This record gives sequence, structure tokens and C-alpha cells, in this order.
Amino acid sequence: MTPQTNGAGNGTMKAAILYGREDLRVERIPVPAIADDEILLRVEVALTCGTDLKVWRNGSHARMIQTPGIFGHEMAGVVVAKGSKVSDTVMEGMRVVAANSAPCGTCFYCRKNQQTLCEDLLFNNGAYAEYARIPARIVEKNLLEIPTDVSFEDAAMCEPLACVLRGVNETAIATGDTVAVVGCGPIGLKFVRVLAARGVRVIAVAKRASQMEAAARFGAWKVLNVAEGDVVEEVRRLSDSGRGADAVIEAVGRSESWEQALRMVRRGGVVNFFGGCPRGSMVHFDPAMIHYAEVTIKSTFHHTPRFFREALETIARGDVRASDFVSGSVGLDELPEWFGRMKDGRLEMKAAVRLRSA
Repeated sequence: MTPQTNGAGNGTMKAAILYGREDLRVERIPVPAIADDEILLRVEVALTCGTDLKVWRNGSHARMIQTPGIFGHEMAGVVVAKGSKVSDTVMEGMRVVAANSAPCGTCFYCRKNQQTLCEDLLFNNGAYAEYARIPARIVEKNLLEIPTDVSFEDAAMCEPLACVLRGVNETAIATGDTVAVVGCGPIGLKFVRVLAARGVRVIAVAKRASQMEAAARFGAWKVLNVAEGDVVEEVRRLSDSGRGADAVIEAVGRSESWEQALRMVRRGGVVNFFGGCPRGSMVHFDPAMIHYAEVTIKSTFHHTPRFFREALETIARGDVRASDFVSGSVGLDELPEWFGRMKDGRLEMKAAVRLRSA
């Protein structure tokens, strides 16, 4: 396929277009044109995720997507065209995974090494399509070759895993610590898997039996059902001398669980509000719980190039596999219905969206 630098790309493709609130349509549109410093990716596998579900419900996202627009952000595929200014290290036919963003590297926050707060953080959607245009900055900073023994499906897990790895790093969790992970959806379970592998005593707080079973399988030391008893008191009882957990990861994004997390942590501990609450939410707590107990509060958002690379390395070692988190496979035409099932709570895990015919 020859790169196009203006007008439409070469031919047409199927893509899932988000038009607004719960309005996702699969249509045939032109293959994206690419500039001299961009590449065209033939998407082999895309993955659904909780963030996409939130965006689908809301119908938009101020930073991630302009509607109508091609939806989805977790993808892996093959380079089928490259612009003349793209580095020789990127070749047509190369199996790659592309992040959904890249920082500018020059703004105030990037100079402070706070790249997730970049004033020009470039986002890129387009995973739910047969082809995706990868902008120059992502090609330069966040495009990685997939090792030969890593599948497309595994590689597509890099983006959410990178967020988790950065969350673990920012929370400063050490081997032997007791950490409560509140919420055992795909993100919470990744925290369980990563922390357990590092010798952390993980107390997983889950809602459903299937989540509890998965958390135990992924190495949780103890698993609690949020619907049975006082999970705050139980977390504290299981901690060293009842002091509370050394750290708490909130991976739900609800006011109630944020409040619970603050009551679970010990004096001098760390709470990471990883799950973002809906805009306008209110969280109530006694400031003395934080001030006099010297509790550190973190809110880790997104990933950086460093952790995107660490995610692929983690996957290549076999520490995390897509098969642990992907519960089904769906064709592009079935995707709108799949999001409806996710909304109704009939699906708990991720789906692999197949863009190629069997």
C-alpha cells in the first residue's frame, strides 16, 4: 500500500464511529491518509476497556476523542505504509504496538518529568478500524516492535498495563507490604497480578464471585466480598496489628470506595485514587484522618513512554497474558451490541476485537 500525503487513503475500510452518547456505528470510510512523518497500521487486534465504556456512555471525551470519530485506543498490528521522513528503524511489515498518546517533551510539565500532565498531550483513537493512522509524535516516542514470541492480543495489553505499572511505582509499594486493592475489574486484577508477583500481600476487595476467583488465581493473599460484612474493618484486621494496609489502590471510581480506601490505610500509608470518579462527584472525609495520620494521597492518571516500554517487557516475560483478562472475541460488526452488554453488566472482562477475517 502506497502512503498518501493528501486527500483520502488508498481504498476504504470498516471502522466503528462514535457519534455521541451510546451511539456507535460500524461504517465503511476511506483508509486514512498519512503524512511524511506518520505510518499506517493494519490493525490486527484491538481490545475493549472500561475507559472506552465510559466514553461511549458519555458520548465524548474532552481530550481523547472528537465526535464523530473512530473509536478505541488499545491496538496492535502491522506497518503497511510509512512516510518518507519516518526513521529507518520502522519498516513496512513490522509487527508493532502503538500507544494511544505521547507527551510533547518540551512544555513546563514535561520538563518537570510530569509527562502525564503535558500541556500538549497528544491522544490518538482509531483502534476499532481495519487501518489506523499513527501520528508522528507517537511513531517517534511510543511505537514499539512486538517480539516474535508475543501475540498481537498480548501486545495490545500494553496501554492499560503501562498505567498500572506507573500506578505501582507512584505508590512506592515495597516487597512484604500489605496492600488493599479495591475493585477487581480488569484494571484492579492487573494490580493484583503485578503486586503479587513482587511479593506483596494483596487483599483484594471484589464485588462478584468471578472477580473473587480471578483475584485468588492471580495471587491475592486474601479476597473479600464487598457485599459481605464491613470490608474496612476486615482489611484492618488482616493488617499488621490492625493498623491498616500500608497502601490502598482504589480501582473503582466511586465516591463510596474512595471514602472506604481512606479508612483502610494505616497512619503514614499511601492511598492511590486510581479510579476516576464522574465529574461533579463529592467525597466526604474527616481531614484529621489525613493530617494527623500523615496519609499520602496519590491520583495516578495515564502512562508515560517509560512505562509503556516496561509493559511490553513485562508481557514478553510472560508475567501478564491477555488470556487472563480477555473473556471473549468479537467481530467489528458486533461491537455496538457488545458495548450494550458491557453497560448492562453482563460482561466483566475485556474483549478482543478481531479486525481480520479468519
